[in-house]
Formats: sequence, structure tokens, C-alpha cells
Amino acid sequence: MALYDKIKWILGILLVFFLILTTNLIDRQNFRIVTNSIETIYADRLIAKNLIYDLSGYLHEKEVRFIRQNQQSFDGENDIINEQCRALIEAFSKTKLVPEEEIVFIQFRRAFEELAQYEGRASDAAPNGEPYFNQLSRLSDLLDELSNIQIMEGRRELKESRRALKAVDLFTNLEIYMLVFMAIIVQILVMYRSPTSSAE
Repeated sequence: MALYDKIKWILGILLVFFLILTTNLIDRQNFRIVTNSIETIYADRLIAKNLIYDLSGYLHEKEVRFIRQNQQSFDGENDIINEQCRALIEAFSKTKLVPEEEIVFIQFRRAFEELAQYEGRASDAAPNGEPYFNQLSRLSDLLDELSNIQIMEGRRELKESRRALKAVDLFTNLEIYMLVFMAIIVQILVMYRSPTSSAE
């Protein structure tokens, strides 16, 4: 094989080598992007879980205030609690919601506004016990549902991310094996002398 032919072969193989190397680097970049997006999604789940926890605390505080039946404290502090709950509900609405979660969240928002209206109508006297506790209980149940959705979605997202990362890792390893194979072929082509060139 003439020197010119060997150079052509080497350049061709090096071109393939650099092509594989480039795709490998792109895959690694995609790996980082997937990792970052998963962390962001998971952070969304944690934020939602924290908001649910805070809302649950405020509902419990409403229940305690009602049991104490301190009317002045109930009216004044209750308005503040309602505003804090509305702020948390608004913050929750800005997180990424899956369809099932959105349905439960809409139910929670409506039930909370019904509770606030009921409290407003009963401002002359403390709200009636059983209907009030039933509404608080319904809100707590909806928060429990939202909390369970956070856990299920977190697990689902973790599974998806692991599956995607395994695929990226597999392709990265295949590309590395291809690079080693190509390097061996380049070595053979460079070192190999054709029988016609040795006869000359």
C-alpha cells in the first residue's frame, strides 16, 4: 500500500474517530442536562410538599382556634391565616402540576374558598361545629391526597431519570468500545504492509 493510500485510510479512520468522540461528548452534555432537569423537577416536588405541610399547619391552627371558641381571636387571626393560606395556594399553583394533581388542587382551592366564605357568614358568631369540622376534614383529606401525589410523582420521575441515565451510559460505553476498536484497526493499517509493496 502506498504512503498516499495509508494517509487516506488514516484520515478516514481519524474522521470516524472524531465523529464518535464528538457524539460521545454530546451524550455527556445530554447526561448533564437530564441530571439538572431531574434535580429541578424534584425540587418542584419538594417545594410542593413544603407548601402542603404549611397549609396543613394552618388548617390545624384554625381547628385549634375553633375549639377554643375565642370569638375575637377567631375573627382577627382567622383573616390573617386565610391570607397566608391563599398565598401558599397561589405559590402551589405555580409549581409544575400533573393532571391528577391539578384536579385535586382545584378541589382543594374551591373547598378552601367555601370554608372562608362560611367563616365570613358566621362572623357574628363562631361557625357551627359539625359542618365546620367536616370542611376542615375535607381540606385535610385533599392535602393528604396532594402529599401522596408528590411522593408518587417523585418516585416516577426518579425511575424515568434512572432509565434515561442508563441509556446514556450504555451508548457512552458502546462509543468507547468503538473507539478502542477503531484505534486497533488504525494500528493494523499503519503497520501492515501489502505483499505487492514488499516485492518491490
